[in-house]
Amino acid sequence: MSNKVSFFNLSIYKILSKEQSFLDQARIRLLYYGFFLIFVALGALYLNVYFQNQKMLADTALFLMGAVVVLFKYLTWRPDWRSAAHALLIVGTLVNTSLVYASMQTVNIITVQVIIIVIVFSYYMLGQQWGLMYSLLNTVPVLVFMIIEYNSGYIISIKPNKVDQSTIIISLFANFILLIFIHSHFYTAFLKNIRHLKNSSREQARLYSKMETAIEKAEKSAQVKSEFLSTMSHEIRTPLNAVIGMSNLLMMSNPRPDQRENIEILKFSANNLLAIVNDVLDFSKIESGKVVFENIRFNLVELMNNICGGQILKAEEKGLLFKLDVDSSLRDKVLFGDPTRITQIIFNLVSNAIKFTPQGNIWVRVTCVEDRHNTVTVNFSVRDTGIGIEKENLETIFEPFTQESLATTREYGGTGLGLAIVKRLLELQELQMTVNSTMGRGSEFSFHMEFPVSTEVLPVAVATAPEAKQFSENPLACLRVLIAEDNMVNVMLMKKLLSKWSINPTIAENGERAVEFMQYGNFDIILMDLQMPVMNGFDAAKEIRKMADPKKSSIPIIALTASALFDIKEQVYEAGMNDYVSKPFKPDELLEKLNNYTLNKVG
Repeated sequence: MSNKVSFFNLSIYKILSKEQSFLDQARIRLLYYGFFLIFVALGALYLNVYFQNQKMLADTALFLMGAVVVLFKYLTWRPDWRSAAHALLIVGTLVNTSLVYASMQTVNIITVQVIIIVIVFSYYMLGQQWGLMYSLLNTVPVLVFMIIEYNSGYIISIKPNKVDQSTIIISLFANFILLIFIHSHFYTAFLKNIRHLKNSSREQARLYSKMETAIEKAEKSAQVKSEFLSTMSHEIRTPLNAVIGMSNLLMMSNPRPDQRENIEILKFSANNLLAIVNDVLDFSKIESGKVVFENIRFNLVELMNNICGGQILKAEEKGLLFKLDVDSSLRDKVLFGDPTRITQIIFNLVSNAIKFTPQGNIWVRVTCVEDRHNTVTVNFSVRDTGIGIEKENLETIFEPFTQESLATTREYGGTGLGLAIVKRLLELQELQMTVNSTMGRGSEFSFHMEFPVSTEVLPVAVATAPEAKQFSENPLACLRVLIAEDNMVNVMLMKKLLSKWSINPTIAENGERAVEFMQYGNFDIILMDLQMPVMNGFDAAKEIRKMADPKKSSIPIIALTASALFDIKEQVYEAGMNDYVSKPFKPDELLEKLNNYTLNKVG
């Protein structure tokens, strides 16, 4: 329907539109053609009563004809069928009441038929509520009149008009025509509406079936993507694990200065490749919507020291001054949050600051903005004196695989995913990043984060005596370690690494052999690869947990895998394993876990 309809419009097609329902279109047609029928009927009545010198009835008929013309013009100019229907019913109610109480001063068959038409028309056009109201407005006055006339007679000063048989015949004929037209019109509309609903239902069922098929395909596609990422991650990380592991072993063998330089280059390149793989996998995980935020206790000061510890060494190697400033009011607080995601955010921001700062300073500040006892609002800020960012590029740098410029990518390298990961992680927590940057002078990235505060009091750290280190190392010499690993390169790497700690491990080439070794031997800990032939690490862990001997069924199992499946940690814990180390792992990380799970047992 056009927004603008000409005042001189008389066509019904210009006031109908596809946006209107079948019933609304039927209501408009009923009014449009109904006005014509009413006008013709009133014209015939007018001529009949006019020649009979029934002045009041003639004036009433003429008034109604004028009202019909006005309402018809309103409908074709402003197609508001509700207002037109209300106006017609109000006029009809007033005329019906005036006929009973003034013009004819009686209730006859004409009055009854007019009431029936009003009731039917009001219910069809305006629904139950308005239909009931207009029914009462027409029937109650007539009933009251009949009661008055029955009890004491109805006498007023106005002389009533008497209608002859011809007037009654014309009125009855017109009323019958209108009743038939109303019922026929709405019956047809209801049938069309029912057919339309059936067709819509079939179409919805067809679309729903298509949607289910599309969802199933999307789920399969997501599963294939997940498995592809897992496989590619495993295939890429496995040789990387060997390269980084061997470079770590070579570094631990006190190489000559010229050898150390070559090993450092090898290790640096392998770590860069690993960082690229990790960025792609992390971004895929975030984009898939499978990131779940933890809510565990942690101390923010300790966390920031751990995050920035390695970064300080990188900055110093580059000749940069690195300063970490954490608000002292946070020192003794235990917070609830996700330290892993905080680490990911801060690590990416600091890594970028170091990468894009040729000389100068790096500042990392953690400030308590608001302390409400049970919650604290903390501002994290990472500032550098690096190359800076153009104002027009401040938005695009957060897009995936995007850096400040092509020259920046060529000079500094990287995937351009670091800031995209940071932005997505913050947005998932409904947080916003603020960026201030000046070309040639540096950049500052900051954001606010709110944490619930635990009532737990952080224990005071006690200095460890020198003997403690000796104690932590000596028990590992007699540690009985079972390694379940099918890759010979990884087996050789693990043997060489554990030999540095005086550990002689037992090797099982698959999960089934690991279960057999556990049945007939005694071990203190198992390092379990997850993807192995014959029996994988998950099934092997479940079989071990079912063993009758409580010492064997409760043995610590640490999962070792290069997989990138998003829910790998949940799968590890569901299989009954105690912990998880992703390949390529750091020797210090593995040593720490070995100490954590075996120190008390061996001691």
